[in-house]
Parts: sequence; C-alpha cells; structure tokens
Amino acid sequence: MGETRKPTLIASVQRALHLMEAVASHPNGAPAKQLAREARLPLATTYHLLRTLAHEGYATRLSDGVWVLGDRIRALHGQSRTQQLLARIRPSLVALRDELGAASYFGMHVDGEIRIIDVADGPRTPRVDLWVGFTEAAHATAIGKCLLSQLDEERRREYLSRHPLIDLTPHTITEPRRLLRMLETPSGISLDHEEYAIGTGCAAVPVTDATGSVVGALAVSCRSSKLPRIEASAHRMKATAARIQRTLSLAL
Repeated sequence: MGETRKPTLIASVQRALHLMEAVASHPNGAPAKQLAREARLPLATTYHLLRTLAHEGYATRLSDGVWVLGDRIRALHGQSRTQQLLARIRPSLVALRDELGAASYFGMHVDGEIRIIDVADGPRTPRVDLWVGFTEAAHATAIGKCLLSQLDEERRREYLSRHPLIDLTPHTITEPRRLLRMLETPSGISLDHEEYAIGTGCAAVPVTDATGSVVGALAVSCRSSKLPRIEASAHRMKATAARIQRTLSLAL
C-alpha cells in the first residue's frame, strides 16, 4: 500500500491568513501588538505581513495606529457573493437543460442593466452565440423582454431610452410602441421568435420572490422549430423558476 502523503503547505500563507482573521475579528480595528498575540506570531513577523497586506490592498493602517481590512477584501467579498449565487442556481439550470434538451439561462437586473448571470449548455445544447452584446439587444431576447416586462412604465421607458431598438433580424421588433404594448400584456411567458438570431428561438419566465417582486428571469434557447414544444413545457420552466426562488430566498 502506498503511503498517504501530507499536502505541501506554505507556512507564510498560513500566517498571513491567520493574521487577516485576527484583523477581521475587530470591527473597529486593532493594533499590531494585539494582532500578533491573537495570531500567535512574532511581532516582527506581524509587522512584515501587515506591510505586505497593506501594499496589496488587503489591510489598512488607520491614523490612530489600528489595522482594519482593506478595500481589496470588499472586492473579493462581492465576487464571492456572485460565486455563491452561481453555486446555488447552477444545479437547477443544469436539470432544466437536461429535462428540456435546451440550453438554460438565468438573468437579472444589475446596476440598471439586464445581464446574463449564468448559462447551462453542452455539446448537444449549445448556447446562443451572443454576436451582439446582450445589454444592447435585450429587446430582441426572451429573457430581456421578460425582465423589461416586470419594470414599471417609468423604468421601462428609461431603459429603452438608453438602449435603441437595433435591427438584428427581419423579425426584430424595432418600434418602441409595439414593444411597449407587448411588454404591457402579461402572458406568463416571454418569447423570441428568431428576433435575435435566425434559426433560434427562446422562451423565458420570471423568477419572483414571495411578494411578487422580480428576482430575475429563467430562459431556454433552442432551434426555432422546437420552440412550440418548449412553449408547451412552460409549466416545467415555472417549476424550475420556483425552485430557484426558494433557493435564493434561503441564501438572503
């Protein structure tokens, strides 16, 4: 039997992480001497590590001499929340992809824009080739229309004022009044009939919380000839949207 080899650990990295944990445990900051005691480090080592962390933006020394976490930590925290979101919704997207045989998508409003957060695709279920940036083409996609339909009239018009209705295919809706009328007519499912790309259709349903407020939108894309079958499976999409809503509500 082969010996179980212990992992190679970098002691300096361990010391830096333990020191950051000590810094994080003091919301109002702590002096280097106290941090050294709590992290069980020599004071000289603590100063070297703090200076290195400060240089990289992971720690900051305030005017009264105490140390707090730096701005880079906040940036990492924001990115980690996105990764946590992906980890929670990815299984539902993959399950829907396999159930319907179509690439699945989850989108949200982020900083006033409509963005794709995650996609579950595969060799037999390829995603739509986003040859035009999604923020410029939300009006031509099911997921974009689904999210726009959930906005109030003022926010919807403001969004459309910033994003001209560019013509992508002969089927793209480029008349604002026509698009607004469509968005104002709730149907439970939003569709894209080759409006973004010839030969491709999409369907989307809203993901809402317990109060009815929109959390995001769930969509699938497929060959346009397959879209009627996908539309007939709207109840499956809505069931997945409900699972995503419950997952996200537990995370918040």
